[in-house]
Amino acid sequence: MPAPHLVLPPTDRVLSPLTGWTRAHWEALADRQLAALVPYATPGFAQYRLPGRTSWSGVVSDGLEGYARSFLLAAFRIAGAGGAVDPGLVARYAEGLAAGTDRTSGEAWPELTDCSQQMVEAASIAIGLHETRPWIWDKLDTRVQGRVVDWFSGFVGGTTWDNNWRLFQVVSEQFLASVGAPHSRADIDGGLDRIEDWYRGDGWYSDGDGRNFDYYIGWAMHLYPLLWARMAGDDDGGRAAVYRERLTQFLATYPHFFGGDGAPVHQGRSLTYRFAAAAPVWMGALADCSPLAPGLARRLASGTARHFVERGVPDERGLLPLGWYGTFLPATQAYSGPASPYWASKGFLGLLLPAGHPVWTEREVPLPVEESDQYTALPQPGWLLHGTRHDGIVRLVNHGSDHNLLEGPAQDDPHYAKFGYSTATAPETAPRAWERAVDGHLALVAPDGTASRRRRIHPLVCADRRASSRHEAVYPGTEDAYPVVTTSALHGPWEVRVHRVRAPEGAAVREGGHAVADEAAPHAERGPGWALTRTATGLTSAVVALHGWDEETGIAREVAANAYGPHSATPFLTSTAHPGGASVHVTLVALSRDTVRPEALREAVTCAVDGDRVRVGFPDGTELDL
Repeated sequence: MPAPHLVLPPTDRVLSPLTGWTRAHWEALADRQLAALVPYATPGFAQYRLPGRTSWSGVVSDGLEGYARSFLLAAFRIAGAGGAVDPGLVARYAEGLAAGTDRTSGEAWPELTDCSQQMVEAASIAIGLHETRPWIWDKLDTRVQGRVVDWFSGFVGGTTWDNNWRLFQVVSEQFLASVGAPHSRADIDGGLDRIEDWYRGDGWYSDGDGRNFDYYIGWAMHLYPLLWARMAGDDDGGRAAVYRERLTQFLATYPHFFGGDGAPVHQGRSLTYRFAAAAPVWMGALADCSPLAPGLARRLASGTARHFVERGVPDERGLLPLGWYGTFLPATQAYSGPASPYWASKGFLGLLLPAGHPVWTEREVPLPVEESDQYTALPQPGWLLHGTRHDGIVRLVNHGSDHNLLEGPAQDDPHYAKFGYSTATAPETAPRAWERAVDGHLALVAPDGTASRRRRIHPLVCADRRASSRHEAVYPGTEDAYPVVTTSALHGPWEVRVHRVRAPEGAAVREGGHAVADEAAPHAERGPGWALTRTATGLTSAVVALHGWDEETGIAREVAANAYGPHSATPFLTSTAHPGGASVHVTLVALSRDTVRPEALREAVTCAVDGDRVRVGFPDGTELDL
């Protein structure tokens, strides 16, 4: 598939037989993005005011974000080339520092105040200044250096949000320490000590208190501590060795999140950062702690970048729009401004590695899903990853991440609350679709059609090919909560879900499969106890009733609700007129690029339910006790 908006070097199918990409492709991609920003710069280059929806922080903060996040990309490009880049690139960012810290320039950056968005952006500037020190910081006028230090000093003794933001203070004050400026050792140590409270084991952090698992673990919780260690040098107090070991553990299973087409699993917030998903892989190589073969690291990173480039990112202007492929605001958050996607710069960390490093010179090797079917249990986040070699799809079965605190009020979010995510589908995220809550969800449904929510998830088991969890479903229109205990088991290309449900008399129970999306309305079919939706390219989502469901099934269609395309559709099962008390519902869930014949599956897969015991049998003779 060609890159529609980008001129790239010739592919190298000897060095990179799977993607064709080399270091030159990454440099070309970086250069195109940096050049495309210039027309949107303020006169002194302190802000880049890009077109698009303004964030809740306002236009000036968004302009700073444009400078800071693109400076991260420029820094990796400058340092990785040993300064041998267009002198105009260095000059622009040096001029921006001077204007941004000059209160009389007309484009000054907002002061660093407690919990302000500029704290996020300051961390990117600190990293960029450290990595480009010989070419930018060391050549700044001492008055400009003094103003930059004064601006950063707003961090000293300041308060951040109690999550990955603690690390923005850590790296920013370590930069101050590295240039001999006043800083607080207590702030640095306090932030690094705080993340210890969130380390869950096996290389996994939660982003703050609670069960907050998503890509922030890779592009924030692992990244900043090791970037801090690059600044601290021998003065790291032994922490760097710990951070390297944790990243080693994390990376051992990280390639299982990526499909054969390079797509990362579409789960969690801030997905508009796109290429940033590759950041921990490059960090592993940079910190010399990666368990991945160099050719696998490059194949993963290049495959992810190529995936987006071939689908129109960056766009015809050379910009990164707010969305997944094109502009799609429901996949963003209120804090996302038009320059927010430029945290994708983290995905270019590999440019800091010299051109002769094995990660650039060794031959690509396949991703796990390109070699065999994959079943990966991740007990800390409570996830099962399920990859199938024949179609390259990776599915994530979620029994652990809900993005809520452990106590207090809980909310649901389509990027966290679903049972299933994948590299080929996205959740329905437009407000009306989320209110309906059909895809990837088990709901108690009131007579007016209002659905219960899956808010706080209580993980129970996650091992081998099986995971289970509990959530409390509040029946709509009441304050009555009913427990739903769900077990997922993987077999071949399928997932079997067993829901043990308590519900009030008269309630309906509904389960939706994956939503598939395309430029045209997906095809849909229904039969007794099954339903499927299929895109023009053959991606099929199906649900098959094995026990406890009505014969009548349904299809939920949406428009402009899905990051993968303007038309989307979800197959679903229902059970009407619940008798009250306990019930068992068993579903076979399929997502495949193969032809799926749900009527044949319903005939061939057996399900016996005796009270609370469930046994599912498959045509190959395998039986699962669930």
